Amino acid sequence: MDRLHFFTPVRIARGQGHPVEEVDSVAEAMVFLQKWPSGRRGPVYQCALNCCSAALSGRMSPEEARKAFTGFARITRLLDDDMAMPMGGESIAEVYALRR
Repeated sequence: MDRLHFFTPVRIARGQGHPVEEVDSVAEAMVFLQKWPSGRRGPVYQCALNCCSAALSGRMSPEEARKAFTGFARITRLLDDDMAMPMGGESIAEVYALRR
């Protein structure tokens, strides 16, 4: 496996009538972010872009970049509904406890 691939792809849903896209690497996330409209590039976008850049240069792991990209997708409401909730029966409290 390429060191820049995500363990689990980030599923992007642009809305009804559009197929769900799977972003499965730092490079694909970077391409997605570079195509993002400049008028909609806020701090969450910048964080995801910085993390992907850091992963490409080896200063951050691909999974850390994936987390930032997933956060961007969630905030912009592009994250596929299947990814929006924790997997494996974890409660939302358990997920937030892992972030600390």
